[in-house]
Amino acid sequence: MLTTKIEIISNEPEKEYVQMVSLEHRKKFAQFFTPFPIAEFMSKWILGNKHLNTVLDPAFGLGIFARAIRKTNKDCVIKGFDIDENILHEAKEIFEDETNTTIFLKDYMFNDWENRYDGIICNPPYFKFHDYDNKTTLKEIEEKLGLKLNGFTNLYTLFLLKSAYQLNQNGRAAYIIPSEFLNSDYGKLVKSYLIKNKLLRYIIIFDFEENVFDDALTTASILLFANDKEKSEVEFINIKTLDELTSLQKKIQSYPKNKSEKAVSFSKLNPEIKWRAYYQKQNASRFKNLVPFSNYGKVVRGIATGANEYFTFSQSKATAFNVSEKNLLPCITKSVDVCGSFFTKEKFEKLKQQDKSVYLFNADETNETSIKKYIAKGEAEEVNKKFLTASRNPWYSLEKRKPSPIWVSVFNRNGLRFIRNEAMISNLTTFHCIYLNMFSEPKVDLLFAYLLTDISKEIFNDNRREYGNGLHKFEPNDINKALMLDLDKINKADEEKILSLYSDYRKSELSGKPNVCLLEEMNGIFVKLFSN
Repeated sequence: MLTTKIEIISNEPEKEYVQMVSLEHRKKFAQFFTPFPIAEFMSKWILGNKHLNTVLDPAFGLGIFARAIRKTNKDCVIKGFDIDENILHEAKEIFEDETNTTIFLKDYMFNDWENRYDGIICNPPYFKFHDYDNKTTLKEIEEKLGLKLNGFTNLYTLFLLKSAYQLNQNGRAAYIIPSEFLNSDYGKLVKSYLIKNKLLRYIIIFDFEENVFDDALTTASILLFANDKEKSEVEFINIKTLDELTSLQKKIQSYPKNKSEKAVSFSKLNPEIKWRAYYQKQNASRFKNLVPFSNYGKVVRGIATGANEYFTFSQSKATAFNVSEKNLLPCITKSVDVCGSFFTKEKFEKLKQQDKSVYLFNADETNETSIKKYIAKGEAEEVNKKFLTASRNPWYSLEKRKPSPIWVSVFNRNGLRFIRNEAMISNLTTFHCIYLNMFSEPKVDLLFAYLLTDISKEIFNDNRREYGNGLHKFEPNDINKALMLDLDKINKADEEKILSLYSDYRKSELSGKPNVCLLEEMNGIFVKLFSN
């Protein structure tokens, strides 16, 4: 049993709970606890409503927001929802002497639509579309709000939309959520709704060097709402430390005074773009003659098997199961197996000799006894019933995707990593595939020379998705829609110089002594040609 005093103004109950409960259980219920200084900051926004009689916490947990509110307001009625019996039991122990706090073991998304609140405060569950019953939940949102959302929508944004709907006149809401939706495709419809209802007042983006939530790989933001007459603009604020959050408290408490020049009117907010443009300087603004990357080709994800352990093969595994090479597809299965910017046939042969997993089970002909046995093995292990395999016919048939000439990393901390696939073999989702259009294929070396430079990575970074600890992610469309330099604006002389430097750099890298000065010289040419 956890400490039962609601006066606790720290994360002590959460720390005790983490020691008692497995990480597996906490991840199952998306239990990532809010640091108390942040909970206190958010509660003060709610307490700014001078007529605060009713408060809702849609994902109650151990009641950190209720504890923060009770420091100042002992009388308001607090209602909480949670779907985990374990944490609910502990929360009720903490609040056992609280007559004005009630916690329900119910799913917030399907309950309580008829009620309105003076204050709503929440750290909602972070579940991607395949981790919750998104069809049923999206249908609920569509029926109640008349809002049809993208099937990839994360659950935390559905909590957010419902809570905005439940605000009383002059009510306030505070949500701490991943900033992912601000810059994702599924977030466009969510942002459209927020623009339309004009309740959003502040978006505070954490640019901390470390994660806000323990065990959660995500960058957080605080969204503050008010259902009042101030319906003209929203202010974007970046903070780098908790100390800045403390100093920001004075500004927030003076609302609606002290409006910033950085505030953006609702009429000027564009839901179709990444909202990073409103709170971070865009690198692309430094350059001229930019075009969408899609002018040159298309980025798509790598091959998804649905069961890598089953489908990936090394030479020794192939021997053990008597699977011949005609039933195996050469493929890079792990990013760590690819070093440098050029992947050659020689490098692939070396991986084979090291007995790395560099093949995929690709049985087009199933007459062989060994192939039948391996398929039967998969069915005995119910590989055929997994999410992706169950949707294929036959289940062991891989999606058809030809090798791409260029790979690009999915995650990075130091800018996108591009690899020239000279071996022309396939790849799993550890990399995205870049396919050039017919007009760009003759310029593949010039394009790749550009992709190796710092200037390309700077501009691509405008479209990144941010996670905790400085980790960045790019989905295929993030790159497709990103800007890059217009290679057609390069004159013949400069093109020849770039290609000469590129050729020399390639040789130096493959010799084991990469000459970074050559990359810097290439970068300098691009910067000189395209700087404003």
